[in-house]
Amino acid sequence: MTHHNDNLAIELINVSRRFLTPDGKSMTALRDFNMSVARGEFVAVVGPTGCGKSTTLNLVTGLAKPSAGEVRVMGQPVNGIDPRIGFVFQTDALFPWRSVIDNVVAGPLFRGVPEEQAYASARQWLARVNLSGHETKYPHQLSGGMRKRVSLAQTFINEPQILLMDEPFSALDVQTRVLMHEELLKLWSQAKASVVFVTHDLEEAIALADKVYVLTSGPATVKSVYPIHIPRPRIVSEIRYDKDFIDISHTIWEDLRDEVQRGVAREEALVA
Repeated sequence: MTHHNDNLAIELINVSRRFLTPDGKSMTALRDFNMSVARGEFVAVVGPTGCGKSTTLNLVTGLAKPSAGEVRVMGQPVNGIDPRIGFVFQTDALFPWRSVIDNVVAGPLFRGVPEEQAYASARQWLARVNLSGHETKYPHQLSGGMRKRVSLAQTFINEPQILLMDEPFSALDVQTRVLMHEELLKLWSQAKASVVFVTHDLEEAIALADKVYVLTSGPATVKSVYPIHIPRPRIVSEIRYDKDFIDISHTIWEDLRDEVQRGVAREEALVA
């Protein structure tokens, strides 16, 4: 029996994930993949397009099973969908026919929280993401940034211990994205959740995370892990001018650029 660290929220141990393509070829998405996320830690994952970043999240949720190796959540093997895990994706999961507050109470009501308590809690969360006064609006009446705030409230109201985020802010303009970063870090520091944040955007990863994982081009394995020692609380709008931020951006980009070029070369070879 191997000893497992109780302080870890997520562990992927020598994981490989193979699947069949529609034309019957075997594809390896992840190979000998190792990753650990401590409780309360914010981890970002960057890598070339299509390199298994989303597969990593699917293994944590149990939507994908490892072909080899082991995936553990809170010290236990992953077994089906875990109610302690929350998600925020690129497209928001709002019901268009429900008002903002009815979207936010959906999770607690589904989990059996009494209605009055669920609505009181939803109002609190909407206040935390600066949406008080917008409770009765519908998603189509909101800007992209406001919808994203609803998504954050909708996720955090369930008090997830683990938060999986797949390029959640990539559709937003730069200014709105920075506001979302501030919002997310504030909510995260209060909630003490463990985060895995998948992104294409290296600056976003460095600004938010305690640790940045760089993946190789497919089949993805961990190429390097960079601890980000920029003190918190961080002011995301100013961080990109910080000397440490610029230095670490350069270092990681050198590493990542090689993989991006490799990925492009491989795709061109496949097309040729």
